Amino acid sequence: MAIFNTPLTTTPTSIFTNVSGNTAISTVHLCNYTGTTQIANLWVVPNAAVVGSGTIIYSNVTITPYNTLIMSVEKIILSTAGDAIVANCNTAGTITATVSTIGV
Repeated sequence: MAIFNTPLTTTPTSIFTNVSGNTAISTVHLCNYTGTTQIANLWVVPNAAVVGSGTIIYSNVTITPYNTLIMSVEKIILSTAGDAIVANCNTAGTITATVSTIGV
């Protein structure tokens, strides 16, 4: 198991990129550590694909002050090197993304 932490910005940024083999994303946490409501987006982007309407899984999700959006019900399997989980938020420096992975 591995943990990856990434502060989000307004630009869609990879919060996890699969290096090789099959990797399961067991959880993704988007933590708003500020006193104001923030908006976040999350994409699952296959290798050679682009961030856009065809790869988004959470669009304009509201995260209230000092709360965390936790995605852990369904596992996401990344099977190709270059597959990525990408995220952004409306105000840089307000949300930290934490991704937990395990090889399968």
